[in-house]
Amino acid sequence: MTDTAAVEILADVHRGVGRILLNRPKALNALTTGMVVAIDRVLAEWERIPLSAVVLASTSTKAFCAGGDIRTIREHSLAGDAEASERFFASEYRLNARIAEYPVPVVSLIDGLCMGGGLGLSVHGSFRVVTERAVLAMPETGIGFFPDIGASYFLPRLPGAIGMYLGLTGHRLDAADALYTGLATHFIPADGLDAVGDALADNPGDPVDVVLNRLAGRSPVAESGLAEVRGDVDWAFGAPSLGEIEKRLRHLETPWAAAALVAVESASPQSLEITHALLARGREHTLRECLDAELALTRTTIRTPDFLEGVRAALVDKDRTPTWQRASLGGRTLSA
Repeated sequence: MTDTAAVEILADVHRGVGRILLNRPKALNALTTGMVVAIDRVLAEWERIPLSAVVLASTSTKAFCAGGDIRTIREHSLAGDAEASERFFASEYRLNARIAEYPVPVVSLIDGLCMGGGLGLSVHGSFRVVTERAVLAMPETGIGFFPDIGASYFLPRLPGAIGMYLGLTGHRLDAADALYTGLATHFIPADGLDAVGDALADNPGDPVDVVLNRLAGRSPVAESGLAEVRGDVDWAFGAPSLGEIEKRLRHLETPWAAAALVAVESASPQSLEITHALLARGREHTLRECLDAELALTRTTIRTPDFLEGVRAALVDKDRTPTWQRASLGGRTLSA
């Protein structure tokens, strides 16, 4: 293959609708720098032609996108190649901003896993369609990292303390939870996804929302498990400090609180501190300001023992038993 990224990203324009397919199924569409740059280039070119919408989807039923290729970032860090990591994150965040500011609606079709960088591709667009197989999460604190791709912008803007809960614990949302939180906008059964592009092309004058509603199945939002524990989520994760969050979770003595406590206690302490500070501040900043702060944080975080150890345990050796050590990032970086 002369251009791997071109094969891993399939793009065309069909009757006024741009279509981008993520096509790296064996890696669950984990994003490489080449893939990110390829998507960004396509979107930049399409800004010059009249489109009614852009559809972003996957060739795999297992995953929309499982996130950035973090294993490769770890390899760069071990090799001392800071420039390669910087290029990845800067390219990814530039793409996030482009999607957020895109002149026509971007419609993401989320079938299967959508984590980290996958949310960066979808959440900043106008419409996020989920199927019954959708699973959404920001699991970064479990690998010694922090919720990035603009998460410090969109998580604090979710209702109540849901964003802090998702950012600190990496809790996985099903379709019902995704719709309840607003991370997803529409529910369409998996067997109806292929009809979306044609429906948008057939009805270029209709609002995208109306076209998607015509294809929608019965929304599962009433079955949201998160909705059932919402009061506890807001009370515990609305606490002003990490210590107080843990204290309130212990006080609740419910199965949900016990599971949340396990998630918090097994995450990297360094990551929890960074994440709590980032999300507490994110509501006051624009998306671009949040992305800039996140980019500054990546430079230090990916060099820390917790990041190297977290990725090793989750993605390299896959033993799921990271040994965390506290590594100070210093106040200067956290306030970036």
